[in-house]
Amino acid sequence: MDFQHIIETIGRFMDFAGVAVMVIGALVSLPMALRGFQPRRLPAGSEPLTVYRSYRQLLGRSILLGLELLVAADIIRTVAVTPTFESVGVLAIIVLIRTFLSFSLELEITGRWPWQKQPAGNQAAMAS
Repeated sequence: MDFQHIIETIGRFMDFAGVAVMVIGALVSLPMALRGFQPRRLPAGSEPLTVYRSYRQLLGRSILLGLELLVAADIIRTVAVTPTFESVGVLAIIVLIRTFLSFSLELEITGRWPWQKQPAGNQAAMAS
């Protein structure tokens, strides 16, 4: 078994893990939302989430984690196995698209961009 075959196998495993996280997350999120799951970090003065909103947030978190694993798999396969300008260019486009999706999902889930600080009320709630 040569190095390239090992890297391809690891990449396929990471792809499988990314898809599995999304599928399992979708399946687990529904019962959690139906049971009334509420995030610990609700903004001060906000009302509890509806079942639909709770499910969207839980599903969004699963998709975010799955996307991160898929990006890792692409990077492993592209960088570890003799990178060419074409393969690095394709990787760059894939990473850009997935990064845009991640930022969009983060905005949808938390209501703020990933680089924005949390409001002061949320930081105090997290510390306790």
